[in-house]
Amino acid sequence: MKNKEEEYKEIFLAEAMSNFEEINRLLTNLEKDAKEKNTIHSLFRITHTLKGNAAGMGFQGIAELAHVLEDLFGEVRDGRISLDTNLFTSIYKAVDILGDLINAVKDKSEVKYKGIKTKLEVLIKRAKEDNNQLNKSSEQDFISAPGDDLNETEDVNSPGEMNNKLSFSDLVQVPVRKLDNLLNLVGELIIEKDRILASQAGGLRASNEYARLSRISSDLQYSVMDVRLVQVGFLFNKFHRVVRDAASSEQKNVTLKLEGTETEIDRNVLQVISDSLIHLIRNCVGHGIEAPEERKKAGKPEAGVITLSARNETDAVLIEISDDGKGLNYDRIKSKAIAKKLITEEDASKLSKDDLSLLIFEPGFSTMDQVTSISGRGVGMDVVKKTLDSIGGTIQLVSHEGQGTVIQLTLPSSMAVKSSLLFELDREVYAIPLAYTESVISLYKSDIHKAGGGLVATHLGKNIAVVFLNDVFDQNIDLLGYQQNILQKSFDKIHMEQKLEIVVCTFNNRTVGFVVDRLLQQKEIVEKPLMRPVDRIKFISGVTILGSGNVCLVLNVPHLLQFIFSLSTAGKNAKTFNLN
Repeated sequence: MKNKEEEYKEIFLAEAMSNFEEINRLLTNLEKDAKEKNTIHSLFRITHTLKGNAAGMGFQGIAELAHVLEDLFGEVRDGRISLDTNLFTSIYKAVDILGDLINAVKDKSEVKYKGIKTKLEVLIKRAKEDNNQLNKSSEQDFISAPGDDLNETEDVNSPGEMNNKLSFSDLVQVPVRKLDNLLNLVGELIIEKDRILASQAGGLRASNEYARLSRISSDLQYSVMDVRLVQVGFLFNKFHRVVRDAASSEQKNVTLKLEGTETEIDRNVLQVISDSLIHLIRNCVGHGIEAPEERKKAGKPEAGVITLSARNETDAVLIEISDDGKGLNYDRIKSKAIAKKLITEEDASKLSKDDLSLLIFEPGFSTMDQVTSISGRGVGMDVVKKTLDSIGGTIQLVSHEGQGTVIQLTLPSSMAVKSSLLFELDREVYAIPLAYTESVISLYKSDIHKAGGGLVATHLGKNIAVVFLNDVFDQNIDLLGYQQNILQKSFDKIHMEQKLEIVVCTFNNRTVGFVVDRLLQQKEIVEKPLMRPVDRIKFISGVTILGSGNVCLVLNVPHLLQFIFSLSTAGKNAKTFNLN
């Protein structure tokens, strides 16, 4: 496993070789038309970028020579140096040596560059002293003059000419669609492996003969997944500008602090949540961080701090957005929610701070009286929650008044492969992601009680809602069904001493026990999205193929819980059943 320093070096080399090739291309274009301003600007920018990257990695020779070339192109851009044949020869020589320096990062060879660097520095110095065009004799004076930096083995006057060997980067850029296709093929391989193993189930021969196939296919699967991983820093570093613009708009002083930028996550997950992160960070500036004078009165530094951090945890990536602002005003949230009829006054008095925090994710909710460019519109936080729901992520919010707020996103490290629990319902096999599964329990009918239009049981000292999945999947169920006690339909048909298998699932502080017919096994599955015309089925997030060749539907737990609790709030006794 390569360490981070080696990975950074590979990334640098790939970019540096790309810069080197682009410099050569632009130079040949410039030689044909020396007055082409766009080409000169491009050369200035690319040498500036290469200089900064090399300095950051500690490659001093590359940084120094790129810096001199940057200065030279700056002088050409500003009209203080005119390009002629002799100067082009020197530039090509410098670029060739720059290429040698880049290659030397790989092979550790020694490259002499001081002579050509000094030669270009003298040209630049003379250009600054005299804005007139440098003549050939002035350059010749320097060339014939001895210099401490010149070495007999380094010929700074030889014509620039590329080496006979062309260099290639050890890194290649691959379109994401190709990686998606590769992962899809690996998924097919895993499914086919499971089918072969299932056909040979029970025999010792199968376990020995196909052990190598299992190991290789598993290694291939995780290798492809590893290729899709990117460091969150590639996204996090873009937020310095987001914070700056939001703070400027709000006339606030805010700095951004990044932590855990080396944490890796599937590129597709990062892409899906990028807009949500932008909204959450802008919200921290608009709602959380106080104005400088307000912070001063509260005994805080005038500059507020937003911290964006990431870390790995089991099969998930945790991203936290925290600020040292004023925190949530729970009384204000309560009064706004009552005014918008999201809750009643009676319910409001019973809700905990955690429950009140969840209200800000309701559509149209905002605590701001005045609309600004960032806040007060009542849109955004509900979209953030829906986005996270769509990829199986969760969001939690903890706030302390006067001290700040922490928003924690729990994201899947991969959207393709999921650890799941298989179960049977009406002789069909379903999968439920382990990310939502809290536990598996067995209860008798006598342990479950009717409450309002639903069912409740006690689990770990806490009341939880119990739902027969068959009742939810009933074709005729709708919001009116709650009044007909549809969620008690299966319960009424079973014997009092019948033992029930229950999968306890938790999502966004809501817990439900799903009654299934039979529990099967825990298994890693490759989930494929639903295709038209069934892609809008809310209770199913995707499908997989089992070793038997049968299709297995994957439950969409966020949508299931959302639907179940919407039934609870629609009924007359919602407060009895709504036990979130």
